Amino acid sequence: MTLSETQHDIIRLIKAHKTIIIHRHQRPDPDAIGSQMGLAAILRASFPGKTVYSVGKQYPGFDWLGKTDSIEDDVYKDALVIVVDTANQPRVDDARYTMGNALVKIDHHPNDDPFGVPMWVAPDASSTSELIYDFYAANQDNLTMTDDAARLLYAGIVGDTGRFMYPSTSPHTMAVAGALMAFNFSASAVNQQEDEISLPLARLSAYVYENLTVLESGAAYLKLTDELLEPFGLKDESTSSIVPLPGRLGEVVAWAIFVESKDHTFRIRLRSKGPEINELAKRHGGGGHPLASGAVAHDDTEIKQVIEELDNLVQRSKGE
Repeated sequence: MTLSETQHDIIRLIKAHKTIIIHRHQRPDPDAIGSQMGLAAILRASFPGKTVYSVGKQYPGFDWLGKTDSIEDDVYKDALVIVVDTANQPRVDDARYTMGNALVKIDHHPNDDPFGVPMWVAPDASSTSELIYDFYAANQDNLTMTDDAARLLYAGIVGDTGRFMYPSTSPHTMAVAGALMAFNFSASAVNQQEDEISLPLARLSAYVYENLTVLESGAAYLKLTDELLEPFGLKDESTSSIVPLPGRLGEVVAWAIFVESKDHTFRIRLRSKGPEINELAKRHGGGGHPLASGAVAHDDTEIKQVIEELDNLVQRSKGE
């Protein structure tokens, strides 16, 4: 199925359903929320007779992007469900995504877990927010962009490109960002909002730099336990802002941050400046982009294993 056929099928399904429910991944980032709520805003403006919901856990730190909707199970009957920015089904926030009449997947991660008919998956895109803009641009006869939708999609692109620093930032990404900036919202206010951190997070950032272990290869790692995080007053989802910090160090090539979860396993956030780390992530129950992935370590033994694998990976990349 070609891209135009896929988009045509998505439009056809949107037109055919009175109720549309949009899901995104757990522990969302600006792209997950921006693409979800940006698409919802576009669809509400384009089809005022339809009811469009954005579902998932609400995080106070993302209130500036909008609020999710609480809906009953029966709302899913005869509804179209669209899942955005979610690579695999276990990560979908709200397990009811399978209860609708039809399911669509729109994503920019590697398609390791195909689900939904149709699927629109474009791993070369900087973000799912970029894809939602492309969907609008290719279907302007049917779709209407609003100022708030533009703000949301711009926020998603800024978030997933690391302020346009990551390699996924293409000339097309910059063209899309420019087109969105032509709408009536403050891009600088979005940039500032995404750059700001709280005082507890600033203190945690200082801890990261003080305690990060950097191996001779250029691999680096840090372990954050519940006990350690408690004085900072931060929860697991609040720690995402510190993940890029090791990358600012010239000596660091790739890094892993281990954050303890409620079940005492460790969520692993893997990042790299060059060596691809998504296969390493897959070996530990995760996956993601070649240079930005996530996984899970069940105990200290697995943490040591991940560190060793990351060290070896960086060493091999220097010898190639």
